[in-house]
Amino acid sequence: MIELLLADDHTLLREGLKRVLHQTSDILVEGEAGNGQEALTLLSQRHWDALVLDLSMPGRDGIDLIRQIRNDYPKVPILVLTMHGEQQYVTRAIKAGAAGYLTKDSAAEELVQAVRKVAIGGRFLSRTLAENVAFEKHGNHEDLPHLLLSDREFSVFRLLAAGLNNSEIAQHLFISVKTVSTYKARLLFKMQLRSQTDLVRYAIKHHLIDESDA
Repeated sequence: MIELLLADDHTLLREGLKRVLHQTSDILVEGEAGNGQEALTLLSQRHWDALVLDLSMPGRDGIDLIRQIRNDYPKVPILVLTMHGEQQYVTRAIKAGAAGYLTKDSAAEELVQAVRKVAIGGRFLSRTLAENVAFEKHGNHEDLPHLLLSDREFSVFRLLAAGLNNSEIAQHLFISVKTVSTYKARLLFKMQLRSQTDLVRYAIKHHLIDESDA
């Protein structure tokens, strides 16, 4: 039996995922977390065969959370299940230590297949994501300035694009306001943008956030 920890801040989505997974004979959701801190607490309490993790939850940045989990609990495979299907999200998550990556519009059968594969030590990318990553990697996307950002710069970039101010970002990422200002100046310089407004326009143009988020 695969004993699964499910981390997502949307209660209704967790209920739907549990119904899908419990229809199998070998997967059981034994724990649920609504944010990164809850996930870390549950991970510390017992053994888990796999973790299904949303990238966008309150509190810790998703990529930072993956990196910490891989460091503290290296035997727990992480399957990312998120709304973000762009290449830069997939690449950063895999580099941080995720064993698999799925978007939330994936078929139920694909989710079950992914859970089973990562739980036995394998890796999983849907065919669509794998093709997107492969084609974008060999296309002209490598010249896009946001791909030059570090993981932390990219996290600050996303929060700025969503309209948060420096104080709110500092609280969200558990860093100082001064550090946020430093990251903001650095990423604007790297991307050759002048203001947060320019950054929001860039993020929408390249589908890094939804217009409703901005």
